[in-house]
Amino acid sequence: MPSLAVKLYSIIFKLTKRYQLHNLTLRSQSSPNNTNPLGTTSRSDEPTAASNPTFTDGSGVATKDIHIDPFSRLSLRIFLPETAVNFSVAGTGGDGHVYKGYTPPEMTRGRFHKRLPVVLQFHGGGFVSGSNDSASNDVFCRRIAKLCDVIVVAVGYRLAPESRYPASFDDGLKVLNWMKKQADLSQIGNGNFKGSDGKKVGHVFDDFGLSMVEPWLAAHGDLSRCVLLGVSCGANIADYLARKAVEAGKLLDPLKVVAQVLMYPFFIGSVPTKSEIKLANSYFYDKATCLLAWKLFLPEEEFDLDHLAANPLIPREPPLKYMPPTLTVVADHDWMRDRAIAYSEELRKANVDAPVLDYKDAVHEFATLDVLLQTPQALACAEDIAIWVKKYISIRGHEFSY
Repeated sequence: MPSLAVKLYSIIFKLTKRYQLHNLTLRSQSSPNNTNPLGTTSRSDEPTAASNPTFTDGSGVATKDIHIDPFSRLSLRIFLPETAVNFSVAGTGGDGHVYKGYTPPEMTRGRFHKRLPVVLQFHGGGFVSGSNDSASNDVFCRRIAKLCDVIVVAVGYRLAPESRYPASFDDGLKVLNWMKKQADLSQIGNGNFKGSDGKKVGHVFDDFGLSMVEPWLAAHGDLSRCVLLGVSCGANIADYLARKAVEAGKLLDPLKVVAQVLMYPFFIGSVPTKSEIKLANSYFYDKATCLLAWKLFLPEEEFDLDHLAANPLIPREPPLKYMPPTLTVVADHDWMRDRAIAYSEELRKANVDAPVLDYKDAVHEFATLDVLLQTPQALACAEDIAIWVKKYISIRGHEFSY
């Protein structure tokens, strides 16, 4: 069973969460047609972590925030591990230099640079809270970046009720297409672009082209080894993007989604599973609270617990046999666990590598919630994810394609 401290904090957490959702519901009802196209990507009461584009804080990971869409508040936080740049003094060249991606020749001479796989990460929060720059998400993404030796791109998608379905899913798709363009630009900038005569063209960027390039990804990202990682409701978005990647096929080249990780996905359905009945009053995120979040996320005219965004067991295209390898993480005391396990079983029936990591005495978001981030279970979960992910991002193991 969870510790007494976890049980007590869970009570406070649920009361606070219901109060927040109640206020969001009242706000939504008072102005039902007041939808903001810019949306919001975080709540003012959530603690955030400032970005730091250097390796001087001792974490071994540099971070920076960018915005890729001038028409919304869609944002990205990029986590770059220092293994990408083997500086003699952690990423500074010994003089406190702020690393920006492309470094002057005199600073890189004799130092090894390598390209790292990219993990596209979506935070949790029931579609109504959470952010890519929250203190807890920052810690988790740094952990994944270091353990997997990858660049993590954490997405700050728009939240409900200001931006209801399909806003967050559209944001995810927008980021995936943006990353495909980055992969294209990276190939051109590195001299891998072939002209009409079949010969490779050198660096063809003009000033305008350079302004479109994200230097950290261009210099160090290998988007032919891209992994989707979703936390709670972020797992719903990740699974949607995996399906879209399958549909797109070679149109996404040179970007390839080689695997996905679904951490305690925010699944639900009209016919309850055993866990949805037995664990309805589970710790932190009980079923009643999550139903409030679904009502704020799905448009009133589309509210259905068997909505394609909610229930993965509803038949849809493309067939499951084309889905990428999928690791599912579930918790012992999470009412959503059975539906996640059932989805994983369906993937295995379609011959997809789809293991389940089931953690005993764990609660929903046990590996990503702020107060649980340093627990042995949270640390073990991140390490287990890294072990599995490395099968598909290693140089020998990334040949998977649709």
